[in-house]
Amino acid sequence: MSTPSTQPAAYWEVEPHHHEDGASTNIGFWVYLMSDCLMFAVLFATFGVLHGSYAAGPGPKELFDLELVALNTAFLLFSSITYGFAMLCMARDDQRGTLRWLGITLVFGLLFLAVELYEFHHLIHLGAGPQRSAFLSSFFALVGTHGLHVAFGSIWLVTLMVQVNRKGLIPANKRRLSCLSLFWHFLDVIWIGVFTLVYLMGMI
Repeated sequence: MSTPSTQPAAYWEVEPHHHEDGASTNIGFWVYLMSDCLMFAVLFATFGVLHGSYAAGPGPKELFDLELVALNTAFLLFSSITYGFAMLCMARDDQRGTLRWLGITLVFGLLFLAVELYEFHHLIHLGAGPQRSAFLSSFFALVGTHGLHVAFGSIWLVTLMVQVNRKGLIPANKRRLSCLSLFWHFLDVIWIGVFTLVYLMGMI
């Protein structure tokens, strides 16, 4: 008759697991992007409900300059292309090329913000500020939130350019550049939705 083992039964693993460097960063950043998607979904839904509430005030056809908005859209689209070139240079460990294309991306981002600020200033000068109607409140909330994201992305871009210039294309900087790439292209996709729903549909 065998004696029972004195060793406790192992129902879990006690050996430490190996996690790839940066794995938690990537997962956390995707969670952040999904939360941003929900926020913009709410803003789009709000605009969809209120876009016809002019309160006897001006509507899109009286306020929007579609050519100016198209130019601004081109700035943001080109910034995504130039960021893609920066990522290609990063993959080749070309630090100078990466910084050069990041700098061009920053210029396009700042041009986008300048045009957007000009548009907001022009609308407020015409008396079409966010308090004028529900349509304008939802417009400023949606477009302004996107603009704040572009401003934050531009600050992040400058910070990474400084880090790459000082420390080179180390794995941590490559991971950060990849996260910013996702964020920047995400803003591009959101703006395409804004341009289509707010400006193009509003002018029809």
